Amino acid sequence: MSSTAGGLSLLADVGGTNARFALCGGPAGPQRLRVLPATEFGDFASAARAYLELEQLAPGAIAAAAIALAAPVVGDEVRLTNVGWRFSIEATRRALGLGRLVVLNDFEALALSLPALVDADLEPLAAGRPGAEGTLALLGPGTGLGVAGLLPLPGGGWHPIAGEGGHRDLAAADERQWRVIEGLGRRFGHVSAERALSGPGLVAIERALRELDGAPAAGATAEELSARARAGDDSYALEACRLFSGWLGAVAGDLALTLGARGGVYLAGGALAGLGTAFDRGLFLERFLAKGRFRAYLEGVPVRRIARPDAALLGLSRALR
Repeated sequence: MSSTAGGLSLLADVGGTNARFALCGGPAGPQRLRVLPATEFGDFASAARAYLELEQLAPGAIAAAAIALAAPVVGDEVRLTNVGWRFSIEATRRALGLGRLVVLNDFEALALSLPALVDADLEPLAAGRPGAEGTLALLGPGTGLGVAGLLPLPGGGWHPIAGEGGHRDLAAADERQWRVIEGLGRRFGHVSAERALSGPGLVAIERALRELDGAPAAGATAEELSARARAGDDSYALEACRLFSGWLGAVAGDLALTLGARGGVYLAGGALAGLGTAFDRGLFLERFLAKGRFRAYLEGVPVRRIARPDAALLGLSRALR
């Protein structure tokens, strides 16, 4: 069992927009998946009770729970900026009547799923060298930009690395990119990678491009920009998606070098999935490898996109074990 003997475990992956809930109580992994809008609830406990009610379960039926949150997890108090939640881990455990409550950063939980993913869960972007082993790197643009790593332990098993690498500085590779970063800087101050590599970031890139050229604002959402880029009838949407693709490749390459991620780089995130065919794989790989003397090093690193929608919940089930 993945929880205390004889009981069900509650799994929850809470992002900046939605909360994904599931149950597990055996080797089958996450089951009875539901997606609830996180912004409709005041805190995690109320969202969890709503899920349990939909599943016709009393809180007492749940022996343990594991939560993945799009926020740093330090100490007992957790704050989710994008949702507006602020709660105590221990008070939440007591409120839900749980014997055990595990709380992880969302990308820490997603990282824990990586060794359990199979070929059907993954979309290969770069083959790397067969049999590559070592540290794994993970990043994904969604409401924000999540970053994590997974270290292999000498005696077997894995240790996740949780961090806030999405807030590293964004770098320019040419004059056009530098002018876009200048525009983002006037708007936001510090221009982190997340300011460009996220759903809101795609919108911010397109807005900066239009301001740079003196073009009228479009007021489009990330979903609309992705659709326009796929249709090929909006030059600013196309350029925004290309900049997004290239910057994601550059940041992924930096992360692979920083962690020594010879075992592979994994991509996730709803904003990346939303691009669809507007994601420029060739430009992504070009910028991923464009690290001068270390190009050959990165040519050996496999790159894959996670296609399994409940991968973070799978990671939580492994954390409970």
